[in-house]
Amino acid sequence: MDITVTPTVPDANQPSDDILDQSFDLVQRQDKADAAIGALRTDVDEVKARLDKVARAAARPAMSGASPKSEEVKSFVNGYLRSGREPEVKSMNSASPSDGGYAVPQVIDQVIARELAEISPIRSLAQVVQTGTAGYRKLVATGGTASGWVSETAARPETDAPNFAEIAPPSGDLFANPAASQSMIDDTAFDFETWLANEIAIEFARAEGAAFVGGTGSNQPEGFLTAPSSTAEDGVRAFGTVQYVGSGNASGFDAAPEAKLIDLIHSLKAGHRQGAAFVMNSSTLAAVRKLKTSDGAFLWQPGLVEGQPDRLLGYPVVEAEDMPSVQSGEFPIAFGNFRHGYLIAEHSATKVLRDPFSNKPFVHFYATKRVGGQVLDSNAIKLLKIEA
Repeated sequence: MDITVTPTVPDANQPSDDILDQSFDLVQRQDKADAAIGALRTDVDEVKARLDKVARAAARPAMSGASPKSEEVKSFVNGYLRSGREPEVKSMNSASPSDGGYAVPQVIDQVIARELAEISPIRSLAQVVQTGTAGYRKLVATGGTASGWVSETAARPETDAPNFAEIAPPSGDLFANPAASQSMIDDTAFDFETWLANEIAIEFARAEGAAFVGGTGSNQPEGFLTAPSSTAEDGVRAFGTVQYVGSGNASGFDAAPEAKLIDLIHSLKAGHRQGAAFVMNSSTLAAVRKLKTSDGAFLWQPGLVEGQPDRLLGYPVVEAEDMPSVQSGEFPIAFGNFRHGYLIAEHSATKVLRDPFSNKPFVHFYATKRVGGQVLDSNAIKLLKIEA
């Protein structure tokens, strides 16, 4: 901002003392104008510095749409993760309070959950529930309620009581133990919270992916391939038993593979086929991509739009590397509506324990989360078994 002071030209007929007074007044006014200009320039520089600081902060990656400079995240990252200062509230476990760890802020937990959904194939398909306790139970109706038709004024017969089955997904503590060097921790420019969240999510996804497919149910989820299986159709099998279709060949697919895959698709009721998908590993997918119909057309169709999944006989194909390969007696292909068929129950809080002692000079961050899983509706998942 420019401030111009218009000088007053002294009158030549005025006395010399008056001329001196006017000149002195002019100098004072000029000095005041210079001071005002200097103050304005200082204010402008301060505003510019603040705007630059805000712009630099905005350029840093935010987590889940929230600013990484929130007080909760700053306190947890700089106080506990970087320096080892204990937070005010400790999250205990039910077995040993001294081994509990500390619940991470919700912003960091959301990053872990989002990464898990992106890289854990079964989690992206299944029904996921959050629970505030270590255990979770759900009642599932298995039929048995009587119904019928009567006239408007006829007596209504008493109906039978419905049948229910209780689902209590086996669970266990899922853990990850990433390590960081002290130089990484001390580097204030290093996006430490995002790095830690990604490392935890990758390890969680690897471990839970194997458990959701083939977990034993002992201190871990029970995988859908671990559930009992039978060739009996829906309504005949016992609750919790998954139906499978044989491939027709003891070592692989038979001469008409499309017929077996079509049988697999239509063994699933129409209500479950909406939203169903194939699940297989990459080696099985490589074999399936080579399958052709009798007229030479490929069964597999690539996604025509970026972001759209590849399809097999019109249904999406999801790769899960923990699925078995094509071998005798194995179940290399699963088809079903996993949102109806498989339940994942997890405790909502991820806990982190800082460990600078076990592996000096590295600092480990021992993260735990309780996760359970089990087949919810065995009618919603079908398997292809390699057998004659």
